[in-house]
Amino acid sequence: MDHQPGPSRRKPPRTPDHLLTTDEIRAVTAFALACAEQVLPVFETAHPHDDRPRAALLSAAAFAAGQPRSRAQRVTAPAAHRAGRECSSPAAFHAATAAGDAAASAYLHPLADAAQVNHILRAAAHTVRVFELCPELRPGQDPMGCVLHRATPSLTAVLHRYPRVPAGRTPVARLVHTLDRQLRSTSTAPARPVPDRPSEEPSAGEPSAAASCAGEPADREPGEAPRRRP
Repeated sequence: MDHQPGPSRRKPPRTPDHLLTTDEIRAVTAFALACAEQVLPVFETAHPHDDRPRAALLSAAAFAAGQPRSRAQRVTAPAAHRAGRECSSPAAFHAATAAGDAAASAYLHPLADAAQVNHILRAAAHTVRVFELCPELRPGQDPMGCVLHRATPSLTAVLHRYPRVPAGRTPVARLVHTLDRQLRSTSTAPARPVPDRPSEEPSAGEPSAAASCAGEPADREPGEAPRRRP
C-alpha cells in the first residue's frame, strides 16, 4: 500500500501587516548597535578571551552599514546569547545579551505583534540594565538617558507601527515597556510611508535569528530559575 505523506507541520508565512524597508530595519539595528557597544567592555573585562558578543556586534555593524543580511547575524546572535548565559556576573550577562539582540534586530518582521518590539528595544533595555548594575560606568547620568538620546526619527517611526508592549515581570521586560512608552511619548506617529524598496528576505513567517535561542528567555538573570512558559 502506498504511503501517503501527512500534512506539513510547518506554518505558512504570515502576511506582513505593514510596510518595512531594509533601510528602516538598518536604522533599528544601528540603534541597537549604538546601545550595546557602550557596554561590551563590561563583558570583555570579565571574559577577555570570549569574542562571541564582539562578533555579534560586528555582524550588526556590517548590516547597519549597508551589507545584506546574512548567516552572520543568525549565527552570532544566539552565540552571544549563549555567552551571556554562561556568565556568573549579571552585568556581563546583560552586556553579552545586548550584543546578541543587536545582531538579531536585523531580522525584525513587519508583523503587528508586540513581541517584535523586543527586536527594536531589547538591546537598549539590556544596556540600561548594565548601567543600573554598574553606575560607575556613567557617573551622575541617568541610565535610561544613555540610550534614549541615541534614538533617531527613523527608529521611532518604525516603533510607531507596532503595538505597545505591556509591562512585564522581569527587569528587562519592564525596561522595554518604559523605553517603548517614553519613545512614543516624545515623538509623533508619522504617516505610513511608501517604501522605495521592500525589505530583503526572509519572509514574515521565517524564524528570526533570536528564535534559535528561544529555549531560554534572554532576559533571565544568572541564577534566576527559568520561568514556566504560558
